Amino acid sequence: MVTNPDAALDHSTLNDTLPYHKIFESQSGLVLVLSSKLTILAATDAYLRETLTVRKEIIGRHVFDVFPDNPELQEKSPSWKLKASFDQVLSTGQPHQIDIFQYDIPDPAHPGQFLERYWETINTPVHDAQGNLSHIIHETKNVTESEKAKQQLNKSIEREKAALTEAELQRYRLERLFEQAPAAMAMLEGPELVFKVLNSSYQQLFPGRKLKGLPLFEALPELREQVVYDIMQNVYTTGETFEGKEILIPVARYQDQPVEDIYWNFIYQALYDANGQVNGILIFALDVTEFVNNRQQVEKSAETLQALNRSLEERVAVRTKELESAKASAEMQWNRLKDMFMQAPTAICILDGPELTYQLINPVYQKIFPGRELLNKPLMVALPELEGTPIPDLLQNVYRTGETYVASELPVMLARHQGGSLEEIYWNFTYQARYNSQGEIDGVMVFAYEVTDQVQARKAVEDSARQLRLITDSLPVLISYLDKEERYQFTNKAYETWFPMKTTDLIGKRAKDVLGEKAYDTVKGYMTRTLAGEKVDYEATMPYRDGFTRHTKTSFVPDVQNGKVEGFYAMVMDVTDQVESRKKAERSAQEAKAMALEAAKANEELRRVNKDLGIANKRLTHTNIDLDNFIYAASHDLKAPITNIEMLLDELLRELPQETLQQKEVDSLAKMMQGSIERFKKTISSLTEITKLQKENSQQKILVDLAQMVEEVKLDLHKTIVKSGAQIEVDVETALSISFSEKNLRSIVYNLLSNAIKYRHPDRIPRIAIRCHTEEENLVLTVQDNGLGLSTAQQEKLFSMFRRFHDHVEGTGVGLYMVKRIVDNAGGKIKVESTLGEGSTFSVSFKKEASPVPVPTL
Repeated sequence: MVTNPDAALDHSTLNDTLPYHKIFESQSGLVLVLSSKLTILAATDAYLRETLTVRKEIIGRHVFDVFPDNPELQEKSPSWKLKASFDQVLSTGQPHQIDIFQYDIPDPAHPGQFLERYWETINTPVHDAQGNLSHIIHETKNVTESEKAKQQLNKSIEREKAALTEAELQRYRLERLFEQAPAAMAMLEGPELVFKVLNSSYQQLFPGRKLKGLPLFEALPELREQVVYDIMQNVYTTGETFEGKEILIPVARYQDQPVEDIYWNFIYQALYDANGQVNGILIFALDVTEFVNNRQQVEKSAETLQALNRSLEERVAVRTKELESAKASAEMQWNRLKDMFMQAPTAICILDGPELTYQLINPVYQKIFPGRELLNKPLMVALPELEGTPIPDLLQNVYRTGETYVASELPVMLARHQGGSLEEIYWNFTYQARYNSQGEIDGVMVFAYEVTDQVQARKAVEDSARQLRLITDSLPVLISYLDKEERYQFTNKAYETWFPMKTTDLIGKRAKDVLGEKAYDTVKGYMTRTLAGEKVDYEATMPYRDGFTRHTKTSFVPDVQNGKVEGFYAMVMDVTDQVESRKKAERSAQEAKAMALEAAKANEELRRVNKDLGIANKRLTHTNIDLDNFIYAASHDLKAPITNIEMLLDELLRELPQETLQQKEVDSLAKMMQGSIERFKKTISSLTEITKLQKENSQQKILVDLAQMVEEVKLDLHKTIVKSGAQIEVDVETALSISFSEKNLRSIVYNLLSNAIKYRHPDRIPRIAIRCHTEEENLVLTVQDNGLGLSTAQQEKLFSMFRRFHDHVEGTGVGLYMVKRIVDNAGGKIKVESTLGEGSTFSVSFKKEASPVPVPTL
């Protein structure tokens, strides 16, 4: 019987959505289908057999009611691990896998008792059409027998003794592994901790010091006053293993040389004699100074790159004693080495034989492929997608020749999950041959770590740098960066038009050598002020060289990092034409004034007769001068430079040979420069429109028929609507009128409707709804579309001046700014609700007014 009505409904729904549920129930896997409230909705027959349950007794019940905890277990109840897995799936919407864990099941033959069971489980979310998590697929595997066998085997291994020849083979292989390991390992013996055995990697850490045969603190006396001394004593006294991560231990690499700050990853592990007493310490160490310094440098500069090196850890070495104890000692050391491999924080595996069969895989390596079985499988069977990649040939070459292979940032297409899609993964790895007791190669050791995130982050930085270079090279302004030694570290393409050298040749040169002494003397004081931390703006006449003097308008911006000025940015604009025009105008004014004085003296009598007329003319002259000054400032400060640049570009294109114009790079640069000029002109035009808007704030309000206004705007946009295929729904009452400036209202409707069409989604037909409704004392006009949509961050900056988020259509980024200013000036409000990739809704609230000014008639 179903005890939960909601569960029954969910089960019915499942049957509707899975018409082949009988096929589901008959599959061989142990699978449950759970609701989001963890109610059992369906189960396979195999699951029922394995858990000794009956379908009609569990369907509709909560999973933990069907499978309670075994109260006799002394450790933490197993249900917490399963519940944590369910909670993670529900909160993240991602699958979660549980490694082998014990979860006993009720014994139906003996109520109140439980049967010991071990399971491997994966919980997978199922989402409905709206993307909401609706169900959980609980798939498990009974590994009780294998787990018990493994436990029994582990116990028996401790009691077994293999043949002496096998012990010798294991000992020899262990010694080879010890010496070949690419990490530093050493064995210290006795309470004095005397260096008895150390591999070449350990000795290379201290190339100028004698170690072997000396007590640790005699060979490296600077360690006695450091934390290492207490750690060593504790390990030797208690037998407790110590693991250190990125520990700073100053030590000298050469005898009688100053100590260096060196960061270490290390493990100190006690060694035992045949009687089980501690008689030494095994050291596994890795110098990670460069790794730590690189990571600290990355963190300091706010870059997104991550640490590139993860250490290989844990090796063991044994000291051969009496023949009768060789097997036990070799076994102990081999198990210890295996444990170290399994605990290492980097990916390690051992490939055995010519088929490169996975013989050992540590947890870090397995996590790279969480959904794939690798152990005891040949490489090309476990990872068939490696066919056609360089990996198999590299491994076979190491197996044949014994030559170690090291790769850095090698991209390989791999699937992390069985049957999953391939993705490009970047690796740093080392392939090293493994030798048997006869010195023959019998396998390959792999030490690897994934660097995909670091490579992608570096590529993103490089792309940003290229984009920055493209943008700055397109501007008709000299842009550069100089360090605190006044050396150029960056210049844009515009520098090549002023100085007879390439931008690449400018890098590293001093400003004095590039500008020339006269020009440098002019700007030296400004540079000094900027390097002291002051932002400097100035205009100056720059005599760069004979025949080349420019009037410039310059900004120096200091680059302050951690409170120190590391350099400064320089932006230089050529205002020679403006300055020369201004000087010419001033000379003309002076000449006109002189002529006026002479005319005044010659016609003194006439001026007395026409005094009143003269006064009027004088006022008119002042008015004209003021007007001329205004026109001059506007035209020369904004339009004149752009017009000059446009004319110079046209002249340049006419003068260049046809074959030069047809070159791809020249054509690209010409188009980029023309595009920059057009954008400047559009910006000036937009500023003019904004100025007009400021003057038109007080336009008279009249009653405007909103429905008629929408239709008129649709007619204006008719060609655009037809071309885009937009479907427009208008729900505005015919008689509905708004008291507003007719011109400004048209601008609001036009901007919102044209934007809805312009920023349509490329994968669907544009659908736009224009509606109007009443909210309290306001009329609300809404324009809703199914276009590209906006993110939350974009919505916060949407109404800013010159703000654009899409470059595939033309625009200046002032339309919505002007709409908001119109609405704000009228006392209204505008807001947007948008979802990225789905569409946007703009809402404009107009205040109702009791007696609007009627439309004037003739």
